[in-house]
This record gives sequence, C-alpha cells and structure tokens, in this order.
Amino acid sequence: MKAKIGVELLRGKQTKAGEKKFEIWDTELKGFGLIVYPDIVKPDGRVEPGGKIYVARYRLANGKQTMARIGRHTLFTPAQARDEAEKILRMVKDGVDPAAEKKTAKQHTFKSFLDDVYAPWAEANQKDGKATVNRLRNCFAEFLSTDLINLTAWNVEKWRTRRLKEGLKPSTVNRDLTALKALVSKAVEWKALQDHPLSKVKPSKVDDGSRVRFLSKDEEQNLMRVLDERETRARAERSNANQWRRDRGYPLFPDLAAASFADHLKPMVLVSLNTGLRWGELVSLTWEKVDLDRALITVGGQTAKSGKTRYIPLNSPALDALAGWKKQSAGTLVFPGRKGGVLDNVNKAWGAVLEAAGIADFHWHDMRHHFASKLVMAGVDLNTVRELLGHSDLKMTLRYAHLAPEHKAAAVAKLVR
Repeated sequence: MKAKIGVELLRGKQTKAGEKKFEIWDTELKGFGLIVYPDIVKPDGRVEPGGKIYVARYRLANGKQTMARIGRHTLFTPAQARDEAEKILRMVKDGVDPAAEKKTAKQHTFKSFLDDVYAPWAEANQKDGKATVNRLRNCFAEFLSTDLINLTAWNVEKWRTRRLKEGLKPSTVNRDLTALKALVSKAVEWKALQDHPLSKVKPSKVDDGSRVRFLSKDEEQNLMRVLDERETRARAERSNANQWRRDRGYPLFPDLAAASFADHLKPMVLVSLNTGLRWGELVSLTWEKVDLDRALITVGGQTAKSGKTRYIPLNSPALDALAGWKKQSAGTLVFPGRKGGVLDNVNKAWGAVLEAAGIADFHWHDMRHHFASKLVMAGVDLNTVRELLGHSDLKMTLRYAHLAPEHKAAAVAKLVR
C-alpha cells in the first residue's frame, strides 16, 4: 500500500491494525515506510494493541535490500520519522551501510550503561542519585549481564511477578520499576536505545488511600505522658549517677535538673507532630534554618524531597521545644548524632515509647500523617496543607492528608434533619 505518511494517515482507518501485519510506503520519500502489526490477544482475553513502526528500506551497492527500523510511532511524529529516514537514505547514497554502522557502535550491557553512563549523571543531577543507582544495581541484579537492547517488557513482567510472589508490597515494586524506566528513558534520549521497550509496562495497582495513620486524642495524650515519664526517669537516673561519681571524686555528667529536655527524643517528636517534617528533613535541619524570633523553619531545597525550598511556621509547642532544646544543643545540626554527624535512627527509644503508650501500627513517618490529618480536620484548606507538606501537586495531599473517618461521619450526619 502507498500513501503519504502523515498525521492524517495515522488518525484514519487505513492504519488500523488488522489480522496480519501490513506495510505502507510513503509516496513522497522513496524508502520511507510504516509497518502496522496486528493486535495481540492475551491468554486472559485482554487485547494488546498492535504497534506501528517507522522504517527505512534501501538497497546496498551489492544489490542486497535491507530495512532499518526507525522506531515506534508513539516516539516520533511523521515529520521526525521522515527526517530520520532521510538521514539513513543519505548514508546509503554516500556508500555507508547504516546497519553496519549500528553494529560497530558501542552496545551496552545493563551494567555498563548503569555504571559508565547513568550513574555519573544521576549522582551529579539527582538528590538521591547514589541511592537510586544502588537500588537499580541490587533490585535488577539479574539483568546486569543482559545487553541493554535485549531488555524487554516480558523480562520485566517476569521480574515483577517473582518479586510480588516473594511478598514485596506492590508500592515497593512500583518504586523499583519507576527507577528502571527512568534509566531506560535516558538510554533512549542518549541514543543507546532506539525506542523505549518498557513504555507499555504499567505500575501495579495500589490502594493509595489504604494507610493514613494518625493518633487519636487518647493516643496523643498517652504518647505525651510516656515521654514525660521517660524524661523524669532520665533525670532521676542522671542525679543518682552524679551522686555516685561525686562520692568517688569522679567528674560529673551535665546536670539534667535544669535542662529543658533529658535528651533529643521528646523535642524531635514535638517538632515532627507540629511541622510534618520528613525524617530526612528533620535530621538534616540546621540552626541556621530555624528562626525562633519569627517562629519559622526553612526547609532548603537540597534536603526537601521535592527539591524546592518551603517555609513552615512554628506553633507554640514546636517553638517552645526548639527554644528549650537550643539552650542545651551545641553544633550546627539541630538534632545531631552521637559523634556530631547526621542522626541515623531512634528506633530503640521510639519503639519503647510506643510500646509503653500502648500505640500499635504507628511509625515515625506517621507523625507527618498526623500533622496533615489534624490540619484537614480543623478546616485548613488542602492547598495550604499541600504547601506545608511540600507536595508538588494536590494528588499527594489527598493521599496523605485525607479526612479522618470521624470527620466524614460528621459530614454525612448533617444530611439528617
């Protein structure tokens, strides 16, 4: 079949997939064509639409006819594909075999592209670039020796099925898949691949509203009670320890009786509950970014997940906690680790507090959910909540800061007269 390959042709019925593949050759540029493949019926009855591939057909000096693949119609406009075809045909006219040129070009394995090309770019341009590269190397270890051009959707679907059977959460698998597709997109952009083999691989379905955990009023009171008891106990232990050292003439530990806090845990919890800071933002926070006079925290773009700077006003509990903690905190970081570096975790102390308070299924990150949910229940508009949380769009705010069940019940109760 011959026709002018353009936008109108692609939109018309002439390029609709049939039972067999067929070819359309351009009437304006000899050798420029479009191959239309038939739909594929899956075993479960689903129909995968057939693809449309731009090609260039040419004859070499020895008389051999060859066809070069340009790429899927979703990746090129007809005009772009025509330009690519012209380049290929011009190479043939100049005595160069495009297929031979392609073979002599460097063909990467997944590992060589990741290590030599993608990793240097990711680590220089992405905030979590090093972590992303490690994720790719560990999660897709089975693909490391695979040639990049042989990475297929079927390979990845088998990988996904196995990971889900191993018990990984769909959301975790989706994050891994997103990282892989980003790498492949760069491979296409940088001409290491002609087209994106994973373009039709969709993320697993996840119930985005399945977990928005926040503290009830009783749970919040219990949490504060246990933190206060922990403070009292720590002060008593320090007093006893100093008395023992005093009796023996040893140097004394700092006295906690007049200190605002026994250690970092309670002020960290108060700040988290009242600002919605992520863990990484909290432990990276420096005193330079805390303005006690204006009651304002600045979360710099280099530490924010979104990469954008945002400003969080401090309410009285958060302001009092930071003002008191500053009197006994030395160094640049607000909440440093033991050796002055970034604090790694508070898992042991935090777990003990939750157990003593009788609070189950509540993680550190859930204090961010608590902050957002309480704002929404108090009538704060979602866009303001979005700005405070540092979300790039409202969709994320709806997921993390949705209205509590009690609030919904109160809303529908208004229908009853």
